[in-house]
Amino acid sequence: MELLRDRSEEFRAAGVQPYAISRDSPWTHVAWMQALDLDFPLLSDWNAEATRGFGVAVDFRGMRDVSARSAFLVDGEGVVRGAWPYDASELPDFDELLEAAKALSPAAGGAFGAGG
Repeated sequence: MELLRDRSEEFRAAGVQPYAISRDSPWTHVAWMQALDLDFPLLSDWNAEATRGFGVAVDFRGMRDVSARSAFLVDGEGVVRGAWPYDASELPDFDELLEAAKALSPAAGGAFGAGG
């Protein structure tokens, strides 16, 4: 999350509003946001609706519906324009994500940003 925080302005400049989602509770997220000085929303998927909806639910050490590490690029209409899965030990490739966002931006003639 610190890498996303450190690069969030680059994403905003490309027309992207970054978010992070985890299965932790909203109260845990308040602590994370304060401890890491996050400048983007941290959303709670405590009931696993997003985890199941995005198709990233996995079983992990006997726990069901754990979110696999992944990144998604969603346009202003709610259409998923890109999806990147990662191993738990990997960090997202923020350069790749940023390039994908730029390619979809209205300035680049892409579809990203339609409706917002």
